[in-house]
Amino acid sequence: QVQLVESGGGLVQAGGSLRLSCAASGSIFNINFMGWYRQAPGLQRELVAGITNGGSTNYAESMKGRFTISRDTAKNTVYLQMNSLRPEDTAVYLCNARLGVVTYWGQGTQVTVSS
Repeated sequence: QVQLVESGGGLVQAGGSLRLSCAASGSIFNINFMGWYRQAPGLQRELVAGITNGGSTNYAESMKGRFTISRDTAKNTVYLQMNSLRPEDTAVYLCNARLGVVTYWGQGTQVTVSS
């Protein structure tokens, strides 16, 4: 049983920045992967950024150079720094953690970028 709690979403003007946080608690041993996904109305859920237990990161192409994923292992927390935000970044952002064959999701945090 793993619980994921996101924070940091909100309303921001185009070109602005936000930092999302995801704190993991519970049976958090052997987490293989943590990352951020997003889902906008009418669109499929997509990977934004991920980080493995070895520290390797990956990003969707449209996020490269704008978004940065990082982690604080001691705090069991991952972050998503989002810069140069665009209206098309508007979505619910969800934290994800994978332990073996089991995947956990947070409830999501809304990010809205105005023109």
